[in-house]
Amino acid sequence: MSALVSAADLRAELASPAPPVVLDVQWILTGAAGPAGPERYAVEHLPGATFVDLDTELAGPIGPAGVGGRHPLPEVAVVESALRRAGVDQDGRVVVYDQGPGFAAARAWWVLRWAGLADVRVLDGGLTAWTAAGGATSADVPDPSPGSFVAQAGSLPVLDADAAAEVARDGLLVDARAAERFAGETEPIDPVAGHIPGAVNAPTTGNAGPDGRLLPPSELRERFSSLGIRVDTAPVGVYCGSGVTAAHELLALHEAGIEATLYAGSWSDWISDPSRPVATS
Repeated sequence: MSALVSAADLRAELASPAPPVVLDVQWILTGAAGPAGPERYAVEHLPGATFVDLDTELAGPIGPAGVGGRHPLPEVAVVESALRRAGVDQDGRVVVYDQGPGFAAARAWWVLRWAGLADVRVLDGGLTAWTAAGGATSADVPDPSPGSFVAQAGSLPVLDADAAAEVARDGLLVDARAAERFAGETEPIDPVAGHIPGAVNAPTTGNAGPDGRLLPPSELRERFSSLGIRVDTAPVGVYCGSGVTAAHELLALHEAGIEATLYAGSWSDWISDPSRPVATS
């Protein structure tokens, strides 16, 4: 079943008697140009959407020596509190979005399911697709009634560094970063360049079109198949720099019918231990 919802379909659902809860996860990588998520939300968001902060509610604080990566898994109680604040009930339906192309929204899609929320979808193309389709925006901050959601950590499997190395050896470990970062030619964020030995590179930017919407499932399957990733491939793991864009790759794999597991700490966790090997090519 697709985890995506189009702008047109979401507009219809929001006008129904039982609309989903909409969460705004607009976000920008620390140090990147442009306003951060809260500032973007303050300017415009989908009417009725509650803001959820990726850095503080969908990730935990960075551990000593970088263990856990730049976006470690959050405390499950923090996720529970964020969802209750947004009015999400135990059996609630949720749609998440960012400004496009969906990196932060995919992180929310993964984290919320990891915390036990079953029905989570991503607005395909995000706020950009919403406004392009004629959807209205608002600057009003909603005040929903508190929800009843009770989180359960570990509802999705997660790879640690040792498990990621095993997948690279016995299955297929996919690096979602740009090719030049994978090859170790440049590293604009982390202190060490390169990739986990045995990993293959599939930059997740190639999973979406110019409009920020994911490619059709058939095109995604063709792309992944060219890398040896097929429906019957197992196990498949995915990582990136800190576990955000890797979630976007996981979403694309899901749409292609391929289930994979996130190395949550990703490259920034891998290099926190100097004894771990680093490959460049």
